[in-house]
Amino acid sequence: MRSFFGEQAENNILKSTTEIDPSRSPFIKERIEVIYEGDSLPEIVEQAGQIDMEESTFKVIFVKINDLEASEKIEYDKRRLIEREIGWEIKGEADVRHPDHLFGIVTLGGRWYFGNLQKNEALWLHHMKKPQTFSTALSTRVARAVANIAVPEPDGVKAIDPCCGIGTVLVEALSMGIDIVGRDINPLVTSGSRENIAFFGYEGDVRVGPISDVTEQYDVAIIDLPYNLYTHATPEEQFAILKHARRIAKKAVIITIETIDEMIMEAGFKIQDRCIASKGVFSRQILVCE
Repeated sequence: MRSFFGEQAENNILKSTTEIDPSRSPFIKERIEVIYEGDSLPEIVEQAGQIDMEESTFKVIFVKINDLEASEKIEYDKRRLIEREIGWEIKGEADVRHPDHLFGIVTLGGRWYFGNLQKNEALWLHHMKKPQTFSTALSTRVARAVANIAVPEPDGVKAIDPCCGIGTVLVEALSMGIDIVGRDINPLVTSGSRENIAFFGYEGDVRVGPISDVTEQYDVAIIDLPYNLYTHATPEEQFAILKHARRIAKKAVIITIETIDEMIMEAGFKIQDRCIASKGVFSRQILVCE
């Protein structure tokens, strides 16, 4: 089963053979689970005639791609006509306001794709209004992306955030059903973390203490390395955190404001992938390590 994903930030469409819930991502706007595809619209229209909705209502939505070449773009009136043309062939009752089911149609690279449309409800946007915040904390969007990178498939995976701060990553991970615990050496931020988690109706284990006290094993550790005047850590202390992360976890996603490749490798990790998350002149490196 192929899927298409509408990417919110750049309005792109991504093709994938992986089943991904768009609500997990802070970037994916919508997803089409492809049922039919063809070289022309009439092929799709003909195939849509096989669908019988029985008692359920439906709506067909043309998924717009903003960054197509001008010659490939389809104007608003034409898109509405295409939606109606496909809808007329589907057996069942159309409902444009409150349908039971959504179908999506999109054209890309000279081919047409039709299937079940799943929209992202953007739950993470609600998490931006936390009762406890710090200006230096990860943004909600980056925190959600980091949780996704660390735990793409939550079933059976145990995670830890040993420098959890006010729980930005914890809230996003818990909202996606990830089994994660939090720790921090600062009792003030762990208190704020618990408050934020409870505020959104989640339950999480957040304790005060250093990573050196952790004895349980985890599949992955998410570590936003401490920095700034309030949570300053010396290079020696950062290295100790990494060494203990290597001791308790098979994999780590490390967030740092400095290049620490040598430190990470000395701690026993190998960097598998990396990216930069920027906000104005401030940037963080996100490193996937195993």
